[in-house]
Amino acid sequence: MKGLDTWQEFKALQKEIELAAGSVVHIPVTIRYLDAGEARLGTVLLMHGIPTWGYLYHAVIPILVDAGYRVIAPDFLGHGWSDRRDRFDRSFQDQARMIRALLRALQIERVDVVGHDTGGAVGLILAIEHAQWVKRLVISNSVCYDRFDDDMLDFGHPLRWKPRPVEDLVAALEESLAAGISRKDRLTAEFREGIIAPWVSEEGKLSLLRNASALNANQTMALVDRHSDITAPTMILWGMDDPWQKSEDGKRLADEIPGAVFHPIDGASHWVQQDTPEEFSAAVTKFFKEPPG
Repeated sequence: MKGLDTWQEFKALQKEIELAAGSVVHIPVTIRYLDAGEARLGTVLLMHGIPTWGYLYHAVIPILVDAGYRVIAPDFLGHGWSDRRDRFDRSFQDQARMIRALLRALQIERVDVVGHDTGGAVGLILAIEHAQWVKRLVISNSVCYDRFDDDMLDFGHPLRWKPRPVEDLVAALEESLAAGISRKDRLTAEFREGIIAPWVSEEGKLSLLRNASALNANQTMALVDRHSDITAPTMILWGMDDPWQKSEDGKRLADEIPGAVFHPIDGASHWVQQDTPEEFSAAVTKFFKEPPG
């Protein structure tokens, strides 16, 4: 599969769907998502975090498609090119509701789930509270306790950030992207531009601030006692150089989920899908092909 190298190509391949009022929030919302490949081996749901969008997986998706999977990669509410109006919450629970509504609309009953960063928190919610949707679970460099990135929390102070120019936000995001990549040759101009593209307007800036203000450790800590309830086969896939989501959180999570395996990726940082896409994809596809249990 080709055509995902630039964010413009990726965006052009996205589809758009309107989810009805009440299915996610009180108003209809539009969701952008990539739907690629054929489900010979099943369907994989790829969930990004903050401040990214589906483009985070641009180097991973072709590998999964070539391996025989249908891939669904949505942009969360308020993220990327999904609905960004300043009229709804963007909590982890709201994002989980959006995912379920999207899967219902696409008539998909069960998926292999990959969640990164805040998408990992959503993945945990799905596996704990809506287990019927989750065939297998991969959690990667995710928010799973109360270790939240200070930069993202800072964006969540609207009185501090709303008056500031978009250029200040872009500069802060550029710095964050650089801190989350180990292999500096992978910090390409295309990747930087692609991740930041949704936020380089006043509308985009405000939406990112609203996304950041929805970060809530209460929602992740409320799951901790229920990690042991997860029944889906689980792999914790972790870039070991991550300056924010430390490897000890990943190891702890693997210990708390019955039968979970911890798979470290050395020489990779937070944006592990960009740092080492081949190793990330190989670990995911190998795990999905293993028999359950």
